[in-house]
Amino acid sequence: MGSKFKKSTFFWTVFAFCLVTVYSHAQRKSIYDNLEKSPVKMDATVKKQFTTDKFQIEILESTQLAASLRPKSESDFDFLPSEVMEIRSRDSLYHLGDINLMIKSQSETSWNTLSSARNRKAIEILPSGGSVMAAAKLNASLGSNLPIEVERRWENIEGKLVLTFLLRNTSNESVEIGYLGIPMIFDNILHHKNLEEAHLEKVFYDPYIGKDAGYLQVVRLSGKAPVLLVLPYQNAGFEAYNPLLDDRTPRNITFEGFHDWVIHSKAKAEIDWKGVEQWNEPTSTTLNPGEERKFSLSFVLTDNVKNIEKTLRAENRPLAVGIPGYVIPKDVNARLFISKHREVKSYSVYPQGSISLKAVENSNLNEWVEYEVQGLSWGRSRITLVYDNNEKQTINYKVIKGEADVIADFGKFLTTEQWYENPEDLFGRHLSVISYDYEKKEKILEDSRAWIAGLSDEAGAGSWLSAVMKQYLDPDPEEMVKIKQFYYQTLWGGIQYSEGEKKYGVRKSMFYYEPDSMPAGTYSDDVNYSTWSAWSKKEAESTVRSFNYPHVAAAHWVMYRLARFHENLVNTHPWSWYLENAFHTTVAMVDQAPHYAQFGQMEGTVFLRILEDLKREGMNEMATELEELMRKRADVWAELAFPFGSEMPWDSTGQEEVYIWTEYFGYDQKAQVTLNAVLAYMPTVPHWGYNGSARRYWDFLYGGKLQRIERQLHHYGSAMNAIPVLEGYHKASEDLYKLRVGYGGLLGGISNITEDGFAPAAFHSYPQTLEIDGISGDYGSGFFGYAINSRAYLVNDKTFGWLGFGGNVSSKGDWVELEVTTAGKNAVFINQADLLIETDAGEIQKVSFNQKNGEVKVSLGPKSKFTPRAVLRIKNFGQREYSIDGKTAGSDSRYYLDLGTTNLVINVN
Repeated sequence: MGSKFKKSTFFWTVFAFCLVTVYSHAQRKSIYDNLEKSPVKMDATVKKQFTTDKFQIEILESTQLAASLRPKSESDFDFLPSEVMEIRSRDSLYHLGDINLMIKSQSETSWNTLSSARNRKAIEILPSGGSVMAAAKLNASLGSNLPIEVERRWENIEGKLVLTFLLRNTSNESVEIGYLGIPMIFDNILHHKNLEEAHLEKVFYDPYIGKDAGYLQVVRLSGKAPVLLVLPYQNAGFEAYNPLLDDRTPRNITFEGFHDWVIHSKAKAEIDWKGVEQWNEPTSTTLNPGEERKFSLSFVLTDNVKNIEKTLRAENRPLAVGIPGYVIPKDVNARLFISKHREVKSYSVYPQGSISLKAVENSNLNEWVEYEVQGLSWGRSRITLVYDNNEKQTINYKVIKGEADVIADFGKFLTTEQWYENPEDLFGRHLSVISYDYEKKEKILEDSRAWIAGLSDEAGAGSWLSAVMKQYLDPDPEEMVKIKQFYYQTLWGGIQYSEGEKKYGVRKSMFYYEPDSMPAGTYSDDVNYSTWSAWSKKEAESTVRSFNYPHVAAAHWVMYRLARFHENLVNTHPWSWYLENAFHTTVAMVDQAPHYAQFGQMEGTVFLRILEDLKREGMNEMATELEELMRKRADVWAELAFPFGSEMPWDSTGQEEVYIWTEYFGYDQKAQVTLNAVLAYMPTVPHWGYNGSARRYWDFLYGGKLQRIERQLHHYGSAMNAIPVLEGYHKASEDLYKLRVGYGGLLGGISNITEDGFAPAAFHSYPQTLEIDGISGDYGSGFFGYAINSRAYLVNDKTFGWLGFGGNVSSKGDWVELEVTTAGKNAVFINQADLLIETDAGEIQKVSFNQKNGEVKVSLGPKSKFTPRAVLRIKNFGQREYSIDGKTAGSDSRYYLDLGTTNLVINVN
């Protein structure tokens, strides 16, 4: 076993290089072929350079479009895709400086659509001078006989870079501007780049669609400084974020696409987005005859993502901070802090009555105003703040049931609506929690993507993995009857080989497409099976896909915990049998799937949990072997600049496990590199859909019903990448930013669960949809992240004071209390003590912290039929060594406490 791994270690390093290199060369030959056949419409070689306080900007002489935007502090880095400027010098390829409009004159009944990129013509250069560095009239490219003139200006206003569009009504009747979009073109084109090049050269960007308080943050993939912010400067509130689907740059897993910063959206809402509830109320504006109006954006820099809010304040922008975020369980008393540098004149809530908002007197806040926020009605909600200068800020919330109720509904839905029983099933899926189509209200028994109907891979295993992880948080005896049937009869010996040379290997899929060997009628004619993803039987039975192993390892590990710490829930085998299976599954991943095991695995955190429990249980031989296997993987990662790739040219799924193991083995610099990358594309903004939403834009193709390249909101990456973010917070508990990001991802992980308990793959961000996907897809990996992460936080912040995440805070003299509201009530972190208290069994109802002497009290809930005793673990991150008064931890570092019929209060000092 060991020698085989050593041989494969070198192979993994070579394979990683070859994978991205081969993909890159294949792209070079084909990806721009169609563009090259189109005529060049502008000279991309002759440029003019200007400077402002922070930027060097180049514009093309031929069009005055931005060709390069470099920070003066790092002039070899470009925020714009200048590298492909020449190939993108054709029609229908957007650049920074273009504009999209939909207008109609008073006498017209339909909207006229205009775009400066669709059919480029020579611009009319206008005089420059003063603050204007370059100016041009764009009408020739927009069309003939227009009722308006459109001017573009690049300005240097007191050292600040500003892009201005001036619209002037030259007709004799009023003109309504129903759509005004400014394309945001920054270099997120990863074509032809390997992982290291992408992280050094490319950016991702995320919007805060918050009207006048809105902004776009443009962050390098590495997380390295500087960070670019695009801000409203004049009449440019961020109303919507519209994908530029007519841009001809090839979109695939290496290019998400570009978007418009939409200032007015009424016309789109009436046509393309009709019937879809938008993030903000769609608006238009009207120009009377002879009237003109400016619409301007400014570009500013900040040194890192953590200082974005500091920079917003310095730029006199409205600023809001929500605690614990913008997904609000109904039983949580949320808080909203508004910076005092702007005075709130009034506020409103839509839908009316969906949220209550109440100002709170707090003399301890010097620069902020506090509001109590209470979720009242399930679903989306929007708060609109109107400031003293009539600027508006919108904050989009999602109100959900209390976490315990959400998870209870979820468990019920999985084990009823998604429970599949069919002894005649030809693919061995009888007795399973299977994928589900929520729109059709039916189980998915066929799909051209074999894994979705095949109980494996993320999008097939997701539902049963969720059902298992639900028991980790909240064991339910009725649900456990079905979970055990699935585990013993479908997973063990089905999804996972239980004997033979492939023992412990995990199949790629139970479902497959092989019509010649199956009875007539097995496959439906209306499913397109002529694709690569319609795997044959041989391919489905293969065990070479490592990404399938963590799902199964997690199932074994949860069964071990249920057998070990609860009574009469799991007793078919001794608890050690399940933990041994978890170990063997982990080893089998490396042995049978070495090609992909080189990468970090989604849910790879479970391997660390298995190792920790092997050590606690004294199963030292297995623990040593497993630790050595993981060390060799981490050794490879330590040699890579950015060690979190995958089978894709760029990916974020491996970041969670890479962080966990590099941190565990002391590769601190590599762990920090990974965490920086996570934070680079996991923002915190006042919007539930984007707050803590980790980057992913292609998995609707592999796990969704509506299949397209699209920024996914709270795809499984949100809760998965919350694992390293929150682990990072535990080690630097004064860093509220990490906690806000991590908790945003944590609650984002359950934000898309419907009121009746269905969990979709993700939420569609395109404004023509703005709805959950129709099938369950790969949600389960995210729920694993939620379950593993589920804990409450009692935090004393130097700015906002005592805060609760996953609970409600109150004070009594020197004592500060947190009433825990999380689903599992199984973990609490107290930042002033740098203390993490976790239970393997038993519920933490409340924790109390004494501000004077640092004492901690923990109130444990009463016993239940299956949980007669609590099992606690204490983890100290600070200098003080806490332990339970009057109790001694066992050799497994756990405290075993008998529970009674009432709460048990223990002292931790």
